Amino acid sequence: MIVIRPAPVPTHLYTAKAAVIETVTPVDERTMDHLSQEVQELFEQQLKIDSLLALSKKLQTEFKEGLQLSPQCMLPSHNYTLPDGKEHGTYLGLEVGGSTLRVALVDLDGRTSSRQPLRIRRIVTSPIDNRVRDLRGLAFFDWIAGKIGEMLLADREAHDYMQLKEPLPMGVAWSFPIDQTSIRSGNIIGMGKGFYCSTYKGHDLGELITQACQRLNLNIRLDAIVNDSSAAVLSRAYIDPSTRLAVILGTGLNAAIRLPISSLHETKFGLREFPSAVVSHVLVNTELSMFGKRTFPTTRWDGHLNAHHMMPDYQPMEYLLSGGYMGEIVRLIVIEAIETAGLFDGRTPPALSAPYTLDTYTLAAIEADTYPSLSPSCKLFQEKYHLPLLPTPAEMHFIRQVILAVSRRSQGYFTAAVYALSSLLHEADDGQGGNLLYSSLDHISIGCDGSVINKYPAYMDNCQKLLDQLSRMDPEKRKRVVLESAGESAVLGAGVAVAMANASGSP
Repeated sequence: MIVIRPAPVPTHLYTAKAAVIETVTPVDERTMDHLSQEVQELFEQQLKIDSLLALSKKLQTEFKEGLQLSPQCMLPSHNYTLPDGKEHGTYLGLEVGGSTLRVALVDLDGRTSSRQPLRIRRIVTSPIDNRVRDLRGLAFFDWIAGKIGEMLLADREAHDYMQLKEPLPMGVAWSFPIDQTSIRSGNIIGMGKGFYCSTYKGHDLGELITQACQRLNLNIRLDAIVNDSSAAVLSRAYIDPSTRLAVILGTGLNAAIRLPISSLHETKFGLREFPSAVVSHVLVNTELSMFGKRTFPTTRWDGHLNAHHMMPDYQPMEYLLSGGYMGEIVRLIVIEAIETAGLFDGRTPPALSAPYTLDTYTLAAIEADTYPSLSPSCKLFQEKYHLPLLPTPAEMHFIRQVILAVSRRSQGYFTAAVYALSSLLHEADDGQGGNLLYSSLDHISIGCDGSVINKYPAYMDNCQKLLDQLSRMDPEKRKRVVLESAGESAVLGAGVAVAMANASGSP
């Protein structure tokens, strides 16, 4: 029966050309089984291999447009080469992410070293919670400088280094859009993710961090700024020379790719001067999260999330598949099940009523639960959301099925995006230095970092299987795309970026 069913969330879709007519059960006849079936159909309708390949080709079109037109996406960095694996030294690496700040001392010993070529000597991690996101103006950057100071005081060698005349070289991996003006400077474009210091849009990031460190008398010199995804490319390429692409999938989503300079419109580079006439490629910060609006089908729950977001339509792909939003999509479906299908006897737990109260850790724990009764999940859900009674196995099976549908869609859409980027890499490579099509390398390595891609149950393995299937179905001749874990890549890559900047004498 085709009906118009009232729902507790808006039914409009925010993706152009993605409208879907839904076949649903009338509310008065509805059960959790009916809603579960609808969720499976809506979330899995585009996950067949031929559909994913078609989505990937649509994304390639979006990427090519971004290379020519967009001032916010496909941003060329000031990294024109990849590391040769011979860089050495000890550097300070700083990662500013959507949910975490990391400060580390990074040692580079060389790709052929008998020891670990690239390693973290000491690292301090601090959560970026709502209290930190709410910091206004310079207070956020002062907080960052304070965490740097705490780490340096905890490390004797670093503390001794700080007493010398020469400052400690530092690299910053910045997880937000930035318009770089040099390897060590760039103007903040925006931040999103609830950060109120976005009021410093247009200000030079290098100056903001340097001045914050100076206010605390920290003997540090900021020598390199890279995007977190670019840092992942550099850290992985330091070890594996087949790396040309890296993706970050945790709270947020991004990717960096090494492309010929000729593939980007000249206006992308502004008035910058290139380091030499022989430079042919550049590392590009894709801002992948901003793509997909015209490509990916969505559901009414996605529409609700987008409509109530503080920045609607700003990062459409991220809203559909990243760890920062998977839990909220599941929560919206659970709330609808409570209100229309009798879940929890129609009573919404107060602890689940507020947006973004269902996190990815909880999703992962429930998805990984293999007990037929799902008793560990029932206990976890009751304790976390203060339910008066333990959820029944049927209720928890429903919730787990919803989680599986959301995570499978995330994996499918993510794989389509990765395959589109690797195809763009093949197509754009024009034979200048590092040609992939005719090199001896039989594959392309993609560095992967982030809590979802590296820690969510079977996420990377499932994406690798989908990539292999896409490669077999694609009529174009492509090299195999191999996902490789690149843990702590942001701070490691920041260290590599500093070493490369110092070696090249970048201004």
